[in-house]
Amino acid sequence: MDGDARTRPDATEDGAAGRLGELARRAGKWLALSAAAPAQHTGAVVADRFDRIAWHDTYEQSAALRELAGELDERHAHTADLLTDVFLAAYKAAPRLREPAGMEHSRLVNHRVVAALLESPGFAELHRETAGDPYAAALAVLAQGAALRRMLDASRPARDRVERAGRARREAGDAATAVAETLRQAADEADEDGTVPGPAAHTVRRAVEAAEAAARRADDESGRALAAAPGVRAAARQAVARSAAAVREEGALMRAWGVGSGELERMSFDERARLAERLRTGRLAEWAELIGPFRQMADGERARKVENATGELIGVTLGDDLSRVVPSELANLGLPELRAVFAARYAAGELMLYDSQGEQATGRGAVIACVDTSHSMYEAGPGGITREAWAKACALALLDQARHAGRDFVGIVFSAADKLRVFRFPADRPAGLGRTLDFAETFLGGGTSYQRPLTAAVELLDEEFNAAARTRGDIVMLTDDDCGVTEEWMRGWNEAKRRLGFRVFGVGIGAPRVAAAGSVLEALCDNLRSVEDFTDVHAAADLFRVI
Repeated sequence: MDGDARTRPDATEDGAAGRLGELARRAGKWLALSAAAPAQHTGAVVADRFDRIAWHDTYEQSAALRELAGELDERHAHTADLLTDVFLAAYKAAPRLREPAGMEHSRLVNHRVVAALLESPGFAELHRETAGDPYAAALAVLAQGAALRRMLDASRPARDRVERAGRARREAGDAATAVAETLRQAADEADEDGTVPGPAAHTVRRAVEAAEAAARRADDESGRALAAAPGVRAAARQAVARSAAAVREEGALMRAWGVGSGELERMSFDERARLAERLRTGRLAEWAELIGPFRQMADGERARKVENATGELIGVTLGDDLSRVVPSELANLGLPELRAVFAARYAAGELMLYDSQGEQATGRGAVIACVDTSHSMYEAGPGGITREAWAKACALALLDQARHAGRDFVGIVFSAADKLRVFRFPADRPAGLGRTLDFAETFLGGGTSYQRPLTAAVELLDEEFNAAARTRGDIVMLTDDDCGVTEEWMRGWNEAKRRLGFRVFGVGIGAPRVAAAGSVLEALCDNLRSVEDFTDVHAAADLFRVI
């Protein structure tokens, strides 16, 4: 029998007595596991109470988020937690993921999806636009909706494995509990020196082996679960790129229309959503790509404006006025070997300078933009931009110009003699985005009358003169049509111009004949130009140097 036992090591081990201390050491980690299993989290992104309040408030305000949540929940489990994590990843200033070991097994797929989003190359760009802005973070979630659906569909095999991993984990917990129970029973049977009888020691060892095997199965199933979601990384990259583009485009749209971050922060979620929808649809959406560059050009011209400059640029001349040096001359200063040449040319008064002519630098009275909205202004030019769009973009840039100079601005939308609308923007009150958009969207249709809008403009300047003794206003006429005026009206016009000291700038849009020599517009204006390329915002650059 002894020989048989030696040929069967397991039998010897199984029947051997043990020391209680050795058995307790071997079972130690399972005792800890059975005694205090750590709390498991349902959220992959570490968040505090205030972060979650931001999410709940945003979710309650956004019907689109609730609709997306309902749609995802019909096909997949735990999608509410996933949307929360995607929002928090975009919203938090420094998003941090939990370790997978700290997650509920049922949320491991969510963890995998969010980790893939955070690791995407474009996430940093997206996060710059969304951090701290719940509306932008919600917009990012919505833009990722389709990709989240694809990732969840692709992760179905992973969810099945997650369920098996969860069962294995519960089995490991049960096995750990069994270890604790068998060790307690072994302790009851141990003698005074700590020796445990063979059968009891055998039971403890087998319980530990069962717990170890259950733990290995749980780890193996968890690993397989995380590996069973093919295509998640690629889909996450696409989702982040799409959401970054959506958030960036909306931000650019707001900036194009002059909506600052401070104004956006003061808006409720619904107000901001309605504004974004208004700007994205209809004619306003078509103009955004033009309005932004127009305003940037105007900003640049304001920065270049020099006090007492002499008006419209007409070419290049020679001199020593450093405020008007052309860029190619200034480039010589960047080359050590040409600095002496620059100094010599400066001393001799032979630097190339921008040449200009003839106009007083700035006015002091109101800036009035008269915008033609007759039917022909619907006509599109290069790039599909309409005459109306170019005219309105120019007028909005003039509104900015007036506000920077502390001058009143008036937008007069006109067409036929019986069609006119006046939008007043006093310098001492905020312009008001709603009124600005109303001005931009107003289109009257019909024919064209010069006398009606210009008479209204003179009446406004006369009112300003009587109320504040201000003269030297500026009227900008933006039109694509030529029409006559009566001699009597022209006499009154010239008298008002002499008395009030205003200037008149004319822009013929898409119709060279309107600004041609001998036209009515030429007779009315002090400064006249024609614009045919509606993609060129610099065609009116000199207006912003002299107004």
